[in-house]
Amino acid sequence: EKDAALERRFQPVLINQPGVEDTISILRGLKEKYEVHHGVRITDAALIAAARLSHRYITDRFLPDKAIDLIDEAASRLRIEINSMPEELDEIERKIRQLEIELVALKKEKGEAAREKTQKIKEELANLQEERNHLQLHWKMEKDVIQQIRDTKAEIDQKRNEMEKAERESNLNTVAEIKYGILPELEMRLNQLNDKIQKIQKERRMLKEEVDDEDVAEIVSRWTGIPVSRMLETEKDKLLRIEKKLSERVVGQDEAILAVANAIRRSRAGLADINRPIGSFIFLGPTGVGKTELARALAEFLFDDEDAMVRIDMSEYMERHSVSRLIGAPPGYVGYEEGGQLSEAVRRKPYSVILLDEIEKAHPEVFNILLQILEDGRLTDNKGHIVNFKNTIIIMTSNVGAHLILEKSRSGNGKDPSVLYSEIRDHVMSMLRQQLKPEFLNRIDEIIVFHSLSKENIRKIVDLQVNLLQIQLADQDLSIELSDRAKNYLAETGYDVAFGARPLKRVIQKELLDKLALQILEGKFEKNQKIIVDVRNKELVFVGSDELEKSPLLN
Repeated sequence: EKDAALERRFQPVLINQPGVEDTISILRGLKEKYEVHHGVRITDAALIAAARLSHRYITDRFLPDKAIDLIDEAASRLRIEINSMPEELDEIERKIRQLEIELVALKKEKGEAAREKTQKIKEELANLQEERNHLQLHWKMEKDVIQQIRDTKAEIDQKRNEMEKAERESNLNTVAEIKYGILPELEMRLNQLNDKIQKIQKERRMLKEEVDDEDVAEIVSRWTGIPVSRMLETEKDKLLRIEKKLSERVVGQDEAILAVANAIRRSRAGLADINRPIGSFIFLGPTGVGKTELARALAEFLFDDEDAMVRIDMSEYMERHSVSRLIGAPPGYVGYEEGGQLSEAVRRKPYSVILLDEIEKAHPEVFNILLQILEDGRLTDNKGHIVNFKNTIIIMTSNVGAHLILEKSRSGNGKDPSVLYSEIRDHVMSMLRQQLKPEFLNRIDEIIVFHSLSKENIRKIVDLQVNLLQIQLADQDLSIELSDRAKNYLAETGYDVAFGARPLKRVIQKELLDKLALQILEGKFEKNQKIIVDVRNKELVFVGSDELEKSPLLN
C-alpha cells in the first residue's frame, strides 16, 4: 500500500470466514469427491461434527479449511484400516506364532508332562488355525466387496465427468448414452453391492467403511489432546469415582476434591461454559495440608502423569519487569523469540492443569493478565497469537493468613474443629479480599480454605507414605510391614497442627528411612525378605522375616 497509484488499480475483495452452517454446506458439496478419493462412505453426522468440533477446539486455523482437513484425515485413516489386517485376526496370528514357538521348544523335552503339554498345545493350535481360516475368508470376502463398491463409485464419478464434458461440447448422443444407459446400470450394480455387503456384515462386521462423527472426534482429540470423543463406559465409571481416586492421595480435604471433581464432570458432560476455563480455583489454608498435592493428583488422574501440568511459581514474578515473561517479551527485547512461559505452554498443550503456586507473592500486574483468561478463556501473547485457555483447569494456591492460622490453631486446642475452621475461614477470606482486587476474586469459580490436618488424617498419611516405600523397596526385592504401634508412633511424633504433613515427612525420613537405609547397606536383609518394623523403648526397630521366629519383638 506504499504506492497509492498502484493500489488504485486493484479492487479490494474482502472474504470473511464462513460460519459453521456455511461450512456444513461446503462439506456436503465436497463429500462425494472425498468418498471417491478415499473409497469410503462419509456420513452427514461426520460433516456436522467436523464443522462444529473444528470451530470449537481448533482455534489457530480457519473454516472451512480445518473442517475439510478433519474429514480428509478421518477418511484416509479408515482407508488404511480397511487395507490392514483386522485387529482380531492379527491377535489370533500372534497367538498361533507363540504356540508354534512353544511347540518347537517342547520337542527337545522328554517325559510324560512334556507329552501332555505338547498334545494340549496341538489341540489349541488346531482350533486357532480353524478360527483364523474362517476369519480370513470372511475378511477377504468383505474386503473384495468393499473394493468393488469403491471401483463402481469411481466409475460413476468418471462417467459423470464425461457426461458434463460431452454436454459442454453439445455431444448429445454421448450424454443420452451415459445418462440413460451406463449410469442407471452402474447405480443398480452399486445398490446390489451395498445389499451384499450388508448381508455379509450382518453375520460379522470386521471392516468399517463409513466415517462417522466418532471418527472425526478421535482426530480432533489426536490434534489437540482434548478428550472430545464419546465417553466409553470405563471412562464414565472413572469420572464417577474421581473423588475416591483423588482422596487416595489427598487426605481430609473433601470440599476441595468435590469442587475439582464437579468441574471435570461438567466439562466432559458438555455442560461447562465454552467461553471460560473448565474451572478456576483458589486454594487457601495452612502450609502442608495438600494444596499443591491436589493439583498433582488431578494431573495424574487426567493424564496418568503428575508432572503433566503447567506449574508456575509466582514467587518468580515479584518484580514488575518479570511479568512479561508470562506472555513473552515485547519485540526488540531479549527473549522475544522464546515466547511466554504460560502462553507457550498452553498453546502447545491446550488441555492441561495450570498450577499458579503462591499467588499472593506475584506482582499486582500479573492479576491484570489473569483477568482476561478467567473471563474470556483467551490470552494474546507477544507474537499476536490468541492462546485458548477454555480447556484448562486453573488452580491457584496461597498462604495468605498463614501466621493467623498458626496462632488460631495453637490457641484453639479443645475448641470444636468445625467452629475453629469457620473462624479461620472468615479471617482468611477477609485477608484475601484486602490483598486481591474484587474484579479478580469475582471471576474465580470457587475459593476453598483447606482444613488443618487432624491426628486421624496424619495416621492415614502414614499409610500412604508406607505404600510409597513398599513400591521403592519392591525394586530391591524387599517388602516392609509396619505394626500399628509403629504407625501410631510416627503419626504422634510427626503431628503438628500448624505445619500439616511436612513434619511427618521429616519424621519418617529421620526415624524410618535413614535407619532402614543404613541397615540395607550393612546387608542385614536378604532378597525376598519382609522387613518388620515395630517400636521398642520409643524407637523403631527393624527385623527380617526369617529372624522373626527367633525374636520376641512382635510377641
